[in-house]
Amino acid sequence: MASAAAIFVAAAALPLVAQTSLTGAGATFPAPLYQKWFNDYQSIGNAQINYQPNGSGGGIKAVTEGTVDFGASDGPMTAEQIKAYRDAHGFGILHFPTVLGAAVPTYNLPGVNRELNFTPEALAGIFLGRIKNWNDPAIAKVNPGVNLPDEKIIVVHRSDGSGTTYCWTDYLSKVSPEWKSKVGRNTSVDWPVGLGAQKNDGVAGMIKQQKGALGYVELIYAITNHLTYGKVRNKTGQFVKADLRSVTAAADSVANSMPADFRVSITDPPGAAAYPISTFTWLLIPEKISDSAKERALVGFLKWAITTGQNSVESLDYARLPQQVVAKEEKAIALIE
Repeated sequence: MASAAAIFVAAAALPLVAQTSLTGAGATFPAPLYQKWFNDYQSIGNAQINYQPNGSGGGIKAVTEGTVDFGASDGPMTAEQIKAYRDAHGFGILHFPTVLGAAVPTYNLPGVNRELNFTPEALAGIFLGRIKNWNDPAIAKVNPGVNLPDEKIIVVHRSDGSGTTYCWTDYLSKVSPEWKSKVGRNTSVDWPVGLGAQKNDGVAGMIKQQKGALGYVELIYAITNHLTYGKVRNKTGQFVKADLRSVTAAADSVANSMPADFRVSITDPPGAAAYPISTFTWLLIPEKISDSAKERALVGFLKWAITTGQNSVESLDYARLPQQVVAKEEKAIALIE
């Protein structure tokens, strides 16, 4: 029988498999889930993934400039951005949906602790600066019995490039022709009114500090910061609260017709149960990765995230990817070289 010392020497002589290091940046929307995923996957995939949640605009900028291995965004890259990258590099950037979430109207209104109802017209009017007070008829008429104060609405929005902003303004552009023509949709816009704060955490913090404030954050940030958030009237006329069920219902509207590049909007969807300000969030991955170790690590993580990783999303108030979307993504992963 070999001695313990001999076994130790033999083991020490075996080559050590170096851990692959990956860097990413972007969306704060899915950041709580991504941090959990990266920690969970480290031992499984022998990969250390460092992620900087600096907003979707920052993620798009970083991946297109090549300062990170992958980006993350809650708003898909524009056709112009994709073309510019392809023209510069000879290959494109792929979008992979990872999870579903929602942007919610959240507010700090002392004395009003119930979930208020908001119509599309009221939300557009508030963020355009036309609806200025909490007791405006546009809000009061859909909240009968609520004693709304005659106080100014303090609008709060993101000041950084944000996928949550993209989702919010994408929705407003669909439901308000005035918003579409005057402001439009993007990760950053010229806001008609309001105070700006960085990241979902910053907006949540400002709303907590400002009495009379109303803003938008990703669902998990409203929940973890104990913020009250309202229901939104959807396309069928139902006032719907954002939760796992209503966000999944929004995704079901495109599950069978997902485009090949996965760049799709699910705001203002059909369906009585659908929450109207829902969105996918995407990882942005170059088609060609010159470092073979990084390519294997990133592909391995992506395959894990859209399958096994989905088992942990609901505990953090995100909604799982539809199975039809997962099946399409599993095939699209083969495009990464």
